[in-house]
Amino acid sequence: MADEIDYRDFYDDEKYLLGVGDRFRQNGKIDAADFYMILVWKANRAKNYHRNRLKDKAGTFQAAVSTIASQLFSSTNEKQQLEILLEKWGFALPTASAILTILYPTHFTIYDYRVCKEVGRTYKNWLGWDEYEQFKEAVINNAPKNYSLRDKDRFLIGRSTRRDIERDCAA
Repeated sequence: MADEIDYRDFYDDEKYLLGVGDRFRQNGKIDAADFYMILVWKANRAKNYHRNRLKDKAGTFQAAVSTIASQLFSSTNEKQQLEILLEKWGFALPTASAILTILYPTHFTIYDYRVCKEVGRTYKNWLGWDEYEQFKEAVINNAPKNYSLRDKDRFLIGRSTRRDIERDCAA
């Protein structure tokens, strides 16, 4: 029966957020509430920490989000986009990769402990660009070939969730 399961179904639907990404790619803008929703989606427990940290850095949360959007939109280099969030704005890789996955779902994958487990990699707080690229390649190679990069994320996280649930039920 496990082979018949579409593990993507175990992952929360992020249709609205992908629409945020579509709008961003068209006009280079992100509303503060939409950016906050990305933070909630990635790590609800840390949303206020990030909001307050960004507000302290830029004066207001909206000013921080506007500047982040402008910087990301004007950069056409994926490595530079990741560095903007990591180095200029102080996000950790899991959150930075989640933001970029929503904004650029065909270029970025979420760096997540569940996905690391599914692709046989050790979860670390920082990877250099080359290691992130290797991680992304592992994601691509460990999910069904016909899935988009976004669906590969969803599949791997969903499969990990299902495996954890099955393990908990067997205990």
